[in-house]
This record gives sequence, structure tokens and C-alpha cells, in this order.
Amino acid sequence: MDKFNQAWLVIKLELTRHQKIYMVNNRLSTGIAGLDEILMGGLIPGQAYLVRGGPGCGKTTLGMHFLVAGHHRGEVSLMITLGESENQLRRNASALGLSLDQIAILDLSPGSDFFTQMQSYDIFSPAEVERDPITQKIIEKIESIHPQRVFVDSITQFRYLSSDPFQFRKQIVSFLRFLQEQGATIVFITEASPEAPDNDLQFIADGVITLEFVDEERTLSISKFRSSDFRKGTHTMRLTCQGMEVFPSIIPEEFKREFAPETISSGIPDLDELLQGGIERGTITIISGPSGVGKTTLGIQFMKEAAGRGERSLVCCFEEAQETLINRCESINIPVSRMLKQGTLSIIPIEPLIYTPNEFANLVRSEVEKHSAQIVMIDSIAGYRLSFKGANLVTHIHALCRYLKNMGVTVLLVNEVEAITGDFRVTELGISYLADNIIFLRYLEIRGELRKAIGVLKKRLTDFEKNLRELTITRYGIKVGKPLTNLSGILTGTPQFLKDE
Repeated sequence: MDKFNQAWLVIKLELTRHQKIYMVNNRLSTGIAGLDEILMGGLIPGQAYLVRGGPGCGKTTLGMHFLVAGHHRGEVSLMITLGESENQLRRNASALGLSLDQIAILDLSPGSDFFTQMQSYDIFSPAEVERDPITQKIIEKIESIHPQRVFVDSITQFRYLSSDPFQFRKQIVSFLRFLQEQGATIVFITEASPEAPDNDLQFIADGVITLEFVDEERTLSISKFRSSDFRKGTHTMRLTCQGMEVFPSIIPEEFKREFAPETISSGIPDLDELLQGGIERGTITIISGPSGVGKTTLGIQFMKEAAGRGERSLVCCFEEAQETLINRCESINIPVSRMLKQGTLSIIPIEPLIYTPNEFANLVRSEVEKHSAQIVMIDSIAGYRLSFKGANLVTHIHALCRYLKNMGVTVLLVNEVEAITGDFRVTELGISYLADNIIFLRYLEIRGELRKAIGVLKKRLTDFEKNLRELTITRYGIKVGKPLTNLSGILTGTPQFLKDE
């Protein structure tokens, strides 16, 4: 490549970078942090966005967040309601901590007098009677307050004010164009049904946000977003007493942090000798073995040593209560209580039947990006698997681990195998390809006594000791013995002596 082309490439990359910065800085926040991230910063001003979904999916709640976010920016916001009354909307928003006190509401919903006075249309159709008064009220309100944000709940009602689909489409296009010419960004929702689908509105809108509630799991996805990229896929959503929370799916390639490649010591000389110095920063290590063999303890040993360097670690407990873990570690000379107090350790108990994979991944992201966690241990993969409810475990854990690697975080995956002795298996879930390092622990039966052994099966970045060593856990901590060179058949769990001791 000649110097001219090189210079042009540099200029082109710089222009692209500035364009991205401008696009992000020029976005309008939806008021929902996770949704803004999916939309690469928020909504593009002056465009119209359709929010669709079944009843109870959170469409109105999303619109309320949008309006309140505008008010916090000093913008004039307007809500046009054709279904719920103004009093009901303000009351519902207040229950979610979303005050609409400073939000203008144009209430076009039918009042109780329509029923009590038995109003009907005997000569003219509803479209002929109500279209003009409703249109006039909207025009007057828009021209009087000049809103910068408009939320319409729901635009489906306009369908019943039109004589045919052509007139409805023409009316909606004209309505949205009128709002845009007044400088407004519009969010409108539909009440789609088999009898009245919203395909026509999806073509009209600049962006389409779909909310779903299937099998007790709420999700959000973007199918259209003009003039911008967006994070594709299905994202988890939750409706709480504070409104809507969105948990974006992780795209590892979007994250990168520079870090110094270095070896992390366990603080146990014999174990470091087995690992040729320790494990490397920014790698994934699977610690595999049967129940009670010491997998969690081994992982926290690395965290104890990291705490001495002032680094923060995170333990995600899917199976063990925090109090039990603390007491157990304290009894073997790992000062977890002090580490927690000093802020070098965070223990988060995870109930797998409550958290979705995306919620869990974003919780880990928060620890990494806000609290600078350097080591993350997932204890265990079996507990993590429970949160998937039929989803693909390998896909999600791959994305999370690749994200952590890109951020320079050392990952410890605790994997429990069912067999105590017998056939040797590293994992039973097909995830060993993820690992840069595999450390395995085994039970041994030697002369009627149950003992433990530790070995290394894989280490990508350096060599490692091929021998197995005996592992013991005492009140003074973990002890790793000399290589077990006088035994054969260790991986079967019933080794044989090669010579007398």
C-alpha cells in the first residue's frame, strides 16, 4: 500500500470514528439504560418508532420512561392517550416511581358519559363523527406546547376512525409527518391482533421494537432501526416496581480492554510448580472434579493471592449460601471476611430459577466495568445451566467468557462431574474447548483411605507438569504434595503401587 492510500485509510477511519461519536452524542435516551445500549446510544431525533407486543408486555411503561427521560433533559413531552384515562395513567406511573406531573397529557379516551348517556351513531359512521374533533384537538395541543417528544398510546384507535386501510395508512403517514415537522420524536404503540395486524405500521415506522412475554420470560428485540446499526438478537427484559429494566445480550467483539499479559500465582509453591508458575491473566480455567473434592476452595485460593496485590475478585455462587462459603473458607485460613470488608472480594448468591442468562451476564459486566473485578469465578456450571430453561448453554457461556477474556479478566469455571471414581471425564457439557487451562481433581482410594489428587490436563500458553500430585485441605490451607510417581492408574480412582513405599 502506497503512502497516499495509507493516509487516506487513516483519514477514513478517523472520519468513521468521529461519525460514531456524533451519532452517540446526538441520540435521545429512552430512559432505559439497557435499551439505549441496544440502540447504540438511544433514539435518533425526529424519527417515529413503533413499540409492539401483546397485552401486559410493558409498551406503555416504555413510553413513560421515554417521556420522563425527555423531561429530565429539559424537553417538552406530550402523551396522547386514546385508551386509558389521564388519571389512571398518572396513578400507574406514580406506582412505578415515574412521575408524569410535568408531562402534558392529551386525553382522548372515551369518558363515562358515552355509556351513561347512551351516545350512538345512527346516521353517520364513527369515523365521520369523531375524526375531525380528535384531529383538531391534537393539532391545537401540538401547536400550543410544541413538544419535542410525543408518545401515542395507542395508534390502533386511529384505525377505527378510518373508512378503509388505504385511508388509515394515509392518515397515519400524514399524522407522523405533521409531528416530525413540528420537531418531535415520536414513540407510538399498537394493539396488534389477528383481526387487525400492524404490518402496515411496521413499514411506516423508522424503527420497530417488539416486546414479548413467553413462558414466563419477557424479551425485547429490534427488527428495524433506520440510519443506524443496533445490537441484534433477543434481549431479556423485566418489569419491576421501578419500571422497565432491559438486559442486553453480550456481543464479545464490541468489548476490548488493554491488559498486561502476566502469570497469576496461586500462592502455593507446589501448585505453581505444577502450573509452571500459575495461570495467565485473561485466560479461562476449568476446575473440574466430583463433589467435595475442593474445586471452590482452589479457585478462592487464587483470589486470596490476588487480594494481597489489591485486586478485586468476584464469586458467583449458584449452589452454596454465602454464609456457608465464608465459614468454610475461614476454617481453612482463607480470610474471606476481611477480603469482603476491604473490597477485594465480592460474593453474589445467584438463584438460577430467578435470573435469566442475560441478567446474570449483565450483573457480571457491572462488576467488571464499574468495580474493576480482575478474577471471576462461576460456581458452578451446573447451577448456571438451571437458569437457561431450554436455551443453549454453550452459546451463552461462550459469549460471557469471550467478553471477560477481551476485558483482561481471569475466568474460573467450576465444573462438577458426577462420577467419584471410574472413567475419567473433564466435563459433561461439551465446553472444554473454551478452556485455556484445565485443572482436574480426583478422589483416590489408597489402602482403604480416601485421598485426593490434582493434575493439569491442558495449558495453552505454557508447558505444565505432567505428573499428578496429592492434594490436602487442612485448617492451615491447601497443601499440594510431591508428584505421585510411584502410582499408576490414578485416573481410574483405584491406583496401583509401582513399588513399595
